[in-house]
Amino acid sequence: MEKKKHKRQTVFEKWFLNNRFSVILFNILLFFLIIWVFNKISFVLNPAWLFFSAIFPPLLLAIIQFYVMNPVVDYLEKRFKVPRTLTIIALFIIVVVALVWIINTLIPIVQGQINSLIKNWPHIWNDAVNVTQKALKDPRLHSVKGNLQSMIDNTENTMFKSWQNTFNAAIGNISSAVSIVTMIGMTILTAPFILFFMLKDGHQLRPYITKFVPQKWQESFSQLLHDINYALASYIRGQITVAFWVGVMFAIGYNVIKLPYGTAFAILAGFMNLIPYFGTFIAFIPVLVVAVMTPGTMLVKVLVVFAIEQTIESRFVSPLVMGSKMEMHPITTILLLIGASSVWGLWGVIFGIPIYAVLKIIVSRVYNYYRRESEVFDDTATASSTTGESEVDKN
Repeated sequence: MEKKKHKRQTVFEKWFLNNRFSVILFNILLFFLIIWVFNKISFVLNPAWLFFSAIFPPLLLAIIQFYVMNPVVDYLEKRFKVPRTLTIIALFIIVVVALVWIINTLIPIVQGQINSLIKNWPHIWNDAVNVTQKALKDPRLHSVKGNLQSMIDNTENTMFKSWQNTFNAAIGNISSAVSIVTMIGMTILTAPFILFFMLKDGHQLRPYITKFVPQKWQESFSQLLHDINYALASYIRGQITVAFWVGVMFAIGYNVIKLPYGTAFAILAGFMNLIPYFGTFIAFIPVLVVAVMTPGTMLVKVLVVFAIEQTIESRFVSPLVMGSKMEMHPITTILLLIGASSVWGLWGVIFGIPIYAVLKIIVSRVYNYYRRESEVFDDTATASSTTGESEVDKN
């Protein structure tokens, strides 16, 4: 009967309705059609975009702090029956004390080093260029002299144009600067309130959202939300933890070898480490320039500190903190960073990986559901019918 049923299929059913390739092409066409429609009615979505852009900064800051603090709140509630509100208030007090210490102790040191570095950087860069040009006079480097000289000239031109454009933009957009300051102030004021209620009632959000989904999909939708939350939590906690220890290790190493502006460079390395693979090396470039211009064996000491930090981070800190929770191959991560940075710039570098992780979970679950429910991917029936036909031929 199976064999006869397959023979009765029309050409349309065979090549369009029950053809995987045609179904995939049709879904792609629908996807781009939806994008085209949304592009045509973008004026309708502008108010929604303005609303989202206004609430996004405090919400983002609250979400990051939520993923850092929530494990402590959950642990104390489950293990020692401590009320969530009491733990949240205690964490807020600890954060305020830490901020007061940072403002009174760390910021003046970093501010002094940054001001001194900005003041002396043109002299340091000129000295580094002069040293490089003297080295290029060596006959053994004659073959690469032109390439290195052009690279130096391009770097100088790029830096000059970047600083000039930044200065002009800052002067020409006073209103934008005021709006940025206002946004920062509103973020600092509103984020703690959002964070408080997220920590207090965040564990009830998933069951609440799941209630609006049809009954037969509630279990799978709840698991989807759990997987997304786990991926985001793993990434945010892991990146912040690794970045913190990178900054600490560089701060210890740079201060031990007495590198000028060491604390500022260490904090820069911690922040830049939020960019996977490339961030630490980008933050190491000004360190190399300063080390080359510092008398003595500072360059060797800096290289030793960098080698020790990379060894500890790659062998102990990152595997212990991150592990394989993101389930992303390094090549995928690198290509994603390159593509996201070229399209969205710095925001693409920061948010590219977590957005990819969320989309990967959603797409994989939708695909698995479609494969399970659609006759297009009915591999079991096809395999069983093929097996039945072979058994009939044998008999």
